[in-house]
Amino acid sequence: MWGAAMGLPPRLALSVLAGRGRSCTLGSGAATRKDWQARNRRGFSEFYQQPLFDPDLEESPFYAPKGRAEPTRHVANKKLARDLARHLLGFQKPSRQLILECNPGPGVLTEALLRAGARVVVFESEKSFFPHLKSLRKYAEGELRAINCDFFKVDPRHQEIIKPEYNSQVIFQDLGIKAVPWTAGVPIKVFGILPNKYERRILWKTLFDMYSCDSIFRYGRIELNLFVTEKEFQKLIATPKRPDLYQVLSVLWQVACDIKFIHMEPWSSFSVYTENGHLEKTKLRESLKSMKQNLYFIQMTPRKGLFTEYLSPLNYDIFFHMVKHCFGKRSAPVIHHLSSLSTVEPIDVLRQVRLNPRATILQMYPQDFKRLFEAIERSEDTIFKWIYDEGLEDIQV
Repeated sequence: MWGAAMGLPPRLALSVLAGRGRSCTLGSGAATRKDWQARNRRGFSEFYQQPLFDPDLEESPFYAPKGRAEPTRHVANKKLARDLARHLLGFQKPSRQLILECNPGPGVLTEALLRAGARVVVFESEKSFFPHLKSLRKYAEGELRAINCDFFKVDPRHQEIIKPEYNSQVIFQDLGIKAVPWTAGVPIKVFGILPNKYERRILWKTLFDMYSCDSIFRYGRIELNLFVTEKEFQKLIATPKRPDLYQVLSVLWQVACDIKFIHMEPWSSFSVYTENGHLEKTKLRESLKSMKQNLYFIQMTPRKGLFTEYLSPLNYDIFFHMVKHCFGKRSAPVIHHLSSLSTVEPIDVLRQVRLNPRATILQMYPQDFKRLFEAIERSEDTIFKWIYDEGLEDIQV
């Protein structure tokens, strides 16, 4: 069940499990309301292992065992750590704010947070850092818990393929963390530096978790405070004004979250560690510095109004499907996409959302996609609203 069903609009809370006629025409056959309910009470992708083409998750998962782990980056600059601590704690009383810090390494930021009086839970996968991290408990102003796991590998999507090492429900239960309504405030803040190699995959997985209210998002609107590369940052905030960067990821993240750019930080503010917590002082570190890449610190807060009567954790993957289909042929008029996607009369839907039928995808802003989807879901012209095209799985987006 969706833990945050507490935050559902009354009409949806009563109707989602009964099935509001959101059936899909799959291939050449039609799914009846009864079939839809029997096959899926949580979402389209829960029944099918992976019905939507996902170019960033199609290869072997990054959490599969590998011979050597990628070097990790950690905050090394104490001034940066103090600035980050002030940002994360904001104007709240420090003792009331729970911070989850991912892969803190030597704990420079951890110490700054504890000195400020925050409650901190660190998720560190490398055991060699633990003695020092635990020694930081001497800063009595704050409260520290340390967990030996990689936060970014918690709750893998394909648990039927790879047995998860870590389960957020077990971890959060042990920490005494309880779910709050989606419409409530931000209960927890997460800080992390996304690993370069798997940055995009983590962003995709987080999207699935957020829209389905799964994993950490069972517990409410978890705020993400992340360092990302310039490449991914530019894609996350892209709009039709930057058609070269505007893509599916841009639309889905901007619909889901309020994304704020906090500041840019040079590579020199971070330390790089290899396996077993050894500081990298070899050619690898020099090559990383020579790349001269800055990291962008962004705050992503899930929108309180993300879920409505017509977009919910039960049908979000149909929304994903619609957006991916549209970006498969960017130059095609939106009316052509609607004819392929839905049995609802496209002209009527476009009039409702005030979109030009001749407009292309690159003239639609992220919220236009949401309004379009909700207009189709709201339509009462037909029971079967959506057409699923299996050929979409072969389209690179």
